[in-house]
Amino acid sequence: MGMPMGFTLPVLRPDLDPLRPDQAPARARHEGRLIDSHGRQIRDVRLSITDRCNFRCVYCMEPEDRFLPKMELLDLDEYLRLVDILVDLGIRTLRLTGGEPTLYPRLDELIEGVGGRDLDDIAMTTNGSLLDRSRLERWLDDGLRRLTFSLDTLREDRMKTITRSRTTVSHVLESIELARSAGFPRPKVNAVIIRGINDDEVGDFAELARIMDLDVRFIEFMPLDSNRAWNRDHVVDADEMIAAIRARFELRDDPNAPAHSTSTNWTFADGAAGRIGMIAPVSRPFCGACNRLRVTAEGRIRPCLFSHEEWDVRSLLRGDEDDRAIGDAIVDMVWTKQAGHGIDQADFTQPERTMSAIGG
Repeated sequence: MGMPMGFTLPVLRPDLDPLRPDQAPARARHEGRLIDSHGRQIRDVRLSITDRCNFRCVYCMEPEDRFLPKMELLDLDEYLRLVDILVDLGIRTLRLTGGEPTLYPRLDELIEGVGGRDLDDIAMTTNGSLLDRSRLERWLDDGLRRLTFSLDTLREDRMKTITRSRTTVSHVLESIELARSAGFPRPKVNAVIIRGINDDEVGDFAELARIMDLDVRFIEFMPLDSNRAWNRDHVVDADEMIAAIRARFELRDDPNAPAHSTSTNWTFADGAAGRIGMIAPVSRPFCGACNRLRVTAEGRIRPCLFSHEEWDVRSLLRGDEDDRAIGDAIVDMVWTKQAGHGIDQADFTQPERTMSAIGG
């Protein structure tokens, strides 16, 4: 049940040093290049800047779930120092996540700070409930390049049921248009599809992509829910979703996605605006090309979204270690990245943390 009654973090394995795993071999140490033991180069970081969220989505959090004390979370200087260390290790793209990142009180300063770093791309994922034009324009000027919106239904009654919030579908759609008018490129919309909840809306989301010129990405339901109710029967797989879309619109493969893309992508054969993507970690795992690393809001390194081991970098940031020593420790942490998550394997065990606590 996530953290319903207190603020306790998941217990790290007692046989592992929480600050540092076994030392990676010499071949893992390259100037400006971060690799794991399977030869994958890690170039993308998902940095959670808060575990707080103003939604309680049914596939993530329960209403009684509680957040960590603010003193447990990294502060602004620690986030920026960590980003500098990661950039020196070869990280090229950064996504700010949460929780809901717009709840982070120093978000403007953080975006300004990371915008001055040597990164190829800086993006942020948001539920779209707390955006305004002036902040959007400031973020764009300061270096934020892309926004991804989470929206799991186009029906107002379902929005309240799924998110357990007062934010409306109309409000999120208005926020998407506000971002576009502020100068952001074509927004992405992520929709988690769950059987019996919103699986009848797949075609409607595809139509939305055409009407609003959006990059709509459908996400298979993953075992990261707080009440641990996930099972394979709730998953609508990518093939089923694509079939539902093709019943209404002809699609053609989009060959331009990079090898490490989390999604398989299509455009509309009639030349209509918009694009369709499928993120299918259950039916089409993309682990072999994964180039991502996750950092939780309280400063724990998770080499994989479904990792059961986490590594404490906050203590290093708050200790006497210099940047070089912390970078060496992160090299060791990344070396432990597992080959794949194995959701469909009989021995798969769901992580204790929810997506909100991990950071998407």
